[in-house]
Amino acid sequence: MTDKADHTGEKLCHKAYVSVNLDVDKEGVINPRYIRWDHGRVYPIERVLYKCRATSQKVGGGGIRYTVLIGGRESYLFQEGSRWFVEAK
Repeated sequence: MTDKADHTGEKLCHKAYVSVNLDVDKEGVINPRYIRWDHGRVYPIERVLYKCRATSQKVGGGGIRYTVLIGGRESYLFQEGSRWFVEAK
């Protein structure tokens, strides 16, 4: 199976809904801790770097965008209402 690419050869992203384990502090601040994919793989979130309201430029949709550090790399995790998604390749 080959990955789909756009006209520039860059892999296309899709919206992948994921399970998120999180902590909520006494002020109600949400801190995501782990991302869990449907196939069972779990990715620990090392740190939340930034949080803002934003739209995904790659896959559409949006809400609260968390810039997180996973495996030493920055990624976006979106809270869209009560659901969470990432921009997956």
